[in-house]
Amino acid sequence: MEDHLLGWLRTLDEDRLGRILANRPDAIAAPWPRRLDTLAQRLGNGFAVMETLRRLPLPCLQLAEAALAMTRPTPGSLARFLNRGSEDVTPWLAHLYDHALAWPGDDDVIHFAEGVTRYWSAPLSLGEPLEHYLNSWSISNDALHALARSLGLPAQGNKRRTIARVIETLSDAERLRTLIAGAPTGTVPLLDRFAWDGPALDVDGGTFVTPGTPEKWCADHGLLFRPSWHVAEIPREVAIRLRGPGYHPPYRPEAPEIATIPVDPEEVDHLMTLAAPHVVERCAALLDNTSKTPLPLLKTGGVGVREVRRVAKETGCDEDETRLLLEICAVARLLAWDEPSGGMIPTERFDRWRLDEGSARLRVLLAAWWRMERSSLRKIDGKYGTVLGDDPIGGTLAEIRRAVLSVLAGLPAGTAFADRESLIEGVHWHAPLLDVRLLRSCAPAVLDEARLLGLLANNALTDLGRALAGLTARPGDENDDAVPMVEHDPMLAEAATRALASVRRSALFGPDLTAVVTGPPSAELAALLDRTAERESRGAASVWRFTTESVRRALDQGYEADTLLDELAAVGTIPQPLEYLVRDTARRHGEVTVTTVGCVIQATDTALLAEIAAHRRLGRLGLRLLAPTVLVSRAPADRTLSALREVGYSPVPVSDTGEITIHRARPEEPAGGKLILLPGGQVAELSDFPGITETPPYMLAEPAPDPYEHARRLLAAGRPEDDRNGRTWAIIGRMATRLPTAQQSLLGFVVDRGVRAGITLADGLTATISHGELKGGALDAWCEEAGDYLEFPLAEIVEVRGAY
Repeated sequence: MEDHLLGWLRTLDEDRLGRILANRPDAIAAPWPRRLDTLAQRLGNGFAVMETLRRLPLPCLQLAEAALAMTRPTPGSLARFLNRGSEDVTPWLAHLYDHALAWPGDDDVIHFAEGVTRYWSAPLSLGEPLEHYLNSWSISNDALHALARSLGLPAQGNKRRTIARVIETLSDAERLRTLIAGAPTGTVPLLDRFAWDGPALDVDGGTFVTPGTPEKWCADHGLLFRPSWHVAEIPREVAIRLRGPGYHPPYRPEAPEIATIPVDPEEVDHLMTLAAPHVVERCAALLDNTSKTPLPLLKTGGVGVREVRRVAKETGCDEDETRLLLEICAVARLLAWDEPSGGMIPTERFDRWRLDEGSARLRVLLAAWWRMERSSLRKIDGKYGTVLGDDPIGGTLAEIRRAVLSVLAGLPAGTAFADRESLIEGVHWHAPLLDVRLLRSCAPAVLDEARLLGLLANNALTDLGRALAGLTARPGDENDDAVPMVEHDPMLAEAATRALASVRRSALFGPDLTAVVTGPPSAELAALLDRTAERESRGAASVWRFTTESVRRALDQGYEADTLLDELAAVGTIPQPLEYLVRDTARRHGEVTVTTVGCVIQATDTALLAEIAAHRRLGRLGLRLLAPTVLVSRAPADRTLSALREVGYSPVPVSDTGEITIHRARPEEPAGGKLILLPGGQVAELSDFPGITETPPYMLAEPAPDPYEHARRLLAAGRPEDDRNGRTWAIIGRMATRLPTAQQSLLGFVVDRGVRAGITLADGLTATISHGELKGGALDAWCEEAGDYLEFPLAEIVEVRGAY
């Protein structure tokens, strides 16, 4: 198959090859191929073919299945088989060609990628062609001649000619009808059952050896074959002829019409500008809540209903909204399990996220939802699943989510879907490999989630939803951290900025100790008011009320009266009653104090404790004498013990129960740095990137090349294989003189076969390379550490080893 595909690729022009590369981003993913033979291998990869099939609409799959059921299909014969005109078949066949899943060969015969042929083991419920059975090792020449005589054909001649006569006879509808007319009673129902319900059915093996039975007659005349004693199969040609001249495979080239109703675009846009800021604000409030009270998990995994309701009540979120945002924050790595605290708490990414501008924060959340492999609002047997629990259908949910939004994005502007059933039918036409039952059960939850996130309003997709549905970058799964291409998509960034353009950054303070925000508040304004007042309502206008308890809560967080009043004055004019409330509460704040001490020092000798308290070298411990025999230190016990021993005392640690304890300190492991290779061959330490504790897989990767530019380079670089054979080995043998012969051979395979290997240069630098080409005295190869193609002098390579 690869050879056929490579031959076809060499005949294409830049535009056609560019379309293929644009439709198959997997083919030019890093390391992007630089030769057509490497490209053919990528395009024929079985996993990539299946992923591409999932993105194709129903007519493409119906065309492929029908063609696979034919012998040497051509566009013309395929159209006749489907009982359609060529204008109905050609556009969708070209769609298959543009995805390199099929291509025309000699005499216009359609060839398919191996992954496509493997998907349909029995296309149209038809078995193998007659040639497969007649050429089987289990069919002897005597049996073949006996079959020919049963069909009234001459038995002389070689095997190939006999097989051709049998196939010609059984493929002719009129001759087959005449043959069956003389069959025993019961033969027609038997063959009809195999033709429509086959191709393989369980049978009673004894009937195939009993004279006079329909089963034995069919076996003797080549209409049924038995691969095993209790299983029989009907050949493809026989089944098609038995289905009759009126049989044509199902083919639906036109998409089903989705019922729509007109909507006001301005109202849809307004609802988006209300929902989007609310999502960012509520996520910040939810994460702040978990930083104060870690979110425990059930023993079986996930967050319990009681905890979900508690968080919803404390943050003022709806319960459904809380479920969704908890899931999104976990996928976005803003919320994670923390062993010491025994619950889910915000991560360091949350600290960076809350400092980003609003648009960036919103995109992080939307990107997480786009790749989330669970549905927070899907009900099973009338009940929600466990929040953050495992979902048995996993990645299928993400595929359904993307398929639903993609279909909604195709509706005319100013319209909304009017009927959910017609919407589901349209989604299934565009994504036919999705299970219909799962699609029906998941689609309502997907729509509800999209409404909460501001992607859907009045059953119409918002600009934010259209930008998300139109993403060209592969979103990855929920365990994939390489998502900046999604988060930084220009269209999504523009839509997110517009969705947050109407946020309010000021409030109206009333003399009744209320603060009113007429519109969606910014996350910063909402956080300030949530810290200092109690929220009473939300919606088109949000209301907060200041109370003694809310002001005291703000003072407990470290505010001083003047600082608090200054921050409130920055977002609105403060009335006199509010200023009186803040200052009066601040005046009473601290009437009772509670002190935290690091440890307690006790001794029966009061003079010794007084001496320790007055020791100048122990001043850093902040020692205070509470009683003649009790001394407190603000430093923890281990530091206090060490300081006392340094100045000559002999203290011992005591546990909470009063027992003397000895702690053995573990030696600290040395911190090891990590070197990374940057594009251009430069080496840097990971610490050169502040704030990064792990190497994101996308940080050093170059973006994929432009499909049409890369098509031009591929066609320009194409040359016959003979030009490379022998030349590679000669150059490597002459230039890579530091390598033994076996390692020179391995380096040759890096060039001719694109294999993966590790190399070491004379200066000690190591790299993992593949897809090499020789340029003068250098090896130009893909370097995994650099995420780009680099040149390595052959004379400087001192070692080559296999990389698996």
